[in-house]
Amino acid sequence: MSNIDNAVLVDTPRAGLRRIRLNRPEKRNAFNAAIIAELSNAIEAATRDNTVRAVLLAAEGKHFSAGADLEWMQSTAAMSAEENREDALALARLMRLLDECPKPTIARVQGAAFGGALGLICCTDIVIASEDAKFCLSEVRLGLVPATIGPYVVRTLGQRQARRYMLSAELIEAEQARALGLVHELADPEALDKRVDAVASQLMQAGPEAQGECKHLLRQLDDPAAEDGVDEFTAAMIARVRTGPEGQEGLRAFLEKDTPSWRET
Repeated sequence: MSNIDNAVLVDTPRAGLRRIRLNRPEKRNAFNAAIIAELSNAIEAATRDNTVRAVLLAAEGKHFSAGADLEWMQSTAAMSAEENREDALALARLMRLLDECPKPTIARVQGAAFGGALGLICCTDIVIASEDAKFCLSEVRLGLVPATIGPYVVRTLGQRQARRYMLSAELIEAEQARALGLVHELADPEALDKRVDAVASQLMQAGPEAQGECKHLLRQLDDPAAEDGVDEFTAAMIARVRTGPEGQEGLRAFLEKDTPSWRET
């Protein structure tokens, strides 16, 4: 296990799975500039590591995260305009790193997931939450705006629902979060780890290069500007992938009832 100032823990609980955990339970895992930097470093390291097949974002204690540390947010008043901009860009960069990580990402959510923490969740591919989890875009209650997380929240909720919950800062219970698409699956608190492990096992059955290509495809399809060239893009992708080493191995293994090299046995 790697211990980063005790606030971010990084380990490999099973082969191929990189777990990144917030570890400030006494602060409800609220994050500040230092934690944002360490989370960014951990995600970058997982992205570069060829032994990592999937990334799990989790947190110690009763809560996933209360969002930004309010004392840290208050301290930004003493910063210059340029310092404030750079500070905000660091959070925006964290969100983008997580969103664009080519490895499948899972969020394991318990307790509260407020403010910026909800942005992290929207940047992951799969969200498994405890049945007692609660969510909130709480920024406007404090006279703030969910700006850096906005693109990912709006993409997840859609404009209509984002308008309601960004403006009202209502508490979103777990069942409603699932109905809104914030969460893929709810689990009994005692069964949460088991369900996360089952999803991780499912991810390990797929070709890692194919998964990375899928994430690239999804980003491209999410860009309205790319609509005109979508046929050429998708045709070029499948032509490239199906003739590549991984695609050929997967097709051969299926036809010969064999197991491809990447699959858990």
